[in-house]
Amino acid sequence: MYPILFKLGPVPLRSFGLLVVIGFLLGANWLTRLGLRGADDPGELRKRLDAVPMWVLGGVIGGARLMYVVVEILRQSPVGKGFLEDPLSMLFIWQGGLVMYGGAFGGLLGGWWAAKKHKLDPREVFDIGTTAAFLGLAVGRIGCLMVGDDYGAIVPEHLRGLPFPITIHVPAELRDGSLFGDANRGQVLWATQIWLSINALCLAALGYRLLLRRRYRGQVATQLLSLYALMRFVIEFFRGDEVRGVWFGGHISTSQLISIATFVICATLLFRNRGRREEDAALPPAKTPAESRA
Repeated sequence: MYPILFKLGPVPLRSFGLLVVIGFLLGANWLTRLGLRGADDPGELRKRLDAVPMWVLGGVIGGARLMYVVVEILRQSPVGKGFLEDPLSMLFIWQGGLVMYGGAFGGLLGGWWAAKKHKLDPREVFDIGTTAAFLGLAVGRIGCLMVGDDYGAIVPEHLRGLPFPITIHVPAELRDGSLFGDANRGQVLWATQIWLSINALCLAALGYRLLLRRRYRGQVATQLLSLYALMRFVIEFFRGDEVRGVWFGGHISTSQLISIATFVICATLLFRNRGRREEDAALPPAKTPAESRA
């Protein structure tokens, strides 16, 4: 694994940060491209859509950090006690400590605020934004593998012959900045980082297909979040990093608790809107090169 790609003098270029930035840019670009489909005035709409990603990014960072702080304090962990002793340290995100679910909820709030501020339909922004966000997440999760974060549990002896991307062989000698930890040196772990990346990529592809067939605005975001919650709940059973928070004697993680709540809320919304129909809800297909020139 390569936590640090290279150094520019004393400043290290970290693989996780680079991949997160690439994922954000890809997601932001796709959000704009999807949002401009069928626009009567693409120039004006582009200006408003281009303002959304930065609000989403602020919500993601703030939400992810806030949830991490709250969880650690509720768990009464050493990190949580440190936050209470030094409240200013809650802001030190460069020291690590972000929770994906908190980032998702913060991003949704930031997207809603941006949509209202720039006179966009929040439901439309949720649908295309969630689809684009999963594309960005698929890339960003590769960064977790590069630094050894969000690693899986040790694979049972009789299953250690399973290949990558099902399992991953941790090097005996870890590079500087690796988060795998000494206990995992030379071990075979479940490749949960890649599972999360593949899951996000599949959801992005599915979201695009659903946008072309949706019956009402807001449907796609709700469907994708419900599916993510279901898959995240399952993948969490294979995780091995206790820093994510475990409850009830270590049998269930923080993300699993949130997954249950998210799935129930999304499933309820989908059921209540099962007969809903809106005109022109489906996203227009992309124009061919010939149609664009015309």
